[in-house]
Amino acid sequence: MLRAVSLAQQWERTRAGLPSSWSRARLVLRLEPGAEVGRAAELLGPLTPGRVGGEFRLDIVRQGPGPSAGALARTLDRLDEEKLRGALELLATDERAEAEREGPARVSLAADWDALLETLPPDWTDLYAELLLSSSDHLDPAALALAPVNPARYGDELGFRFRCARTFGYGASPGMARRCLARLDERGLPGEIRILRVLAETKPVGTQGPVWYVAGKAV
Repeated sequence: MLRAVSLAQQWERTRAGLPSSWSRARLVLRLEPGAEVGRAAELLGPLTPGRVGGEFRLDIVRQGPGPSAGALARTLDRLDEEKLRGALELLATDERAEAEREGPARVSLAADWDALLETLPPDWTDLYAELLLSSSDHLDPAALALAPVNPARYGDELGFRFRCARTFGYGASPGMARRCLARLDERGLPGEIRILRVLAETKPVGTQGPVWYVAGKAV
């Protein structure tokens, strides 16, 4: 007897067969008879599917607003873990036009970082920054590239936050932060860097530097 192919494996095979320029994939997930449709609907809820009985219609986008390929993969893993079996079928794909694929020249994150630092007062000492990514697929490689700045996830944002200290104290140096952002540029990972908080002329007494609290936690 052949072993049933998991939903996650079905998606990986489907995804591998998509055209290189795909921008949106429309799929249908049909649960096996007797499956717990209500539980499946709960797990699939964040992907905002359309549903008729035990059949779910899904729109997955490669970039931009909407459920991503990574989000679908994680959800299907959970369905597999709870033994909610079914069949995943590709209905249609949209491809980006050539001009859209080329798009405007992407601005360097390292250059953006330099420009942001130019806007700060000359006596700044500490800052708290955030890098937002365009796809959940980029989270793992970005975390690896940003490791020296001790990146942290907060909430549901697709990105990381980190501290930077100009001359002393908590956080990476501005130069280290720039090198990490340059690694993202080298790997073709687009994003947006912004400064959330900044302090000037801090003079630590009995501590390495100021402590900020976000959602009740020190950062």
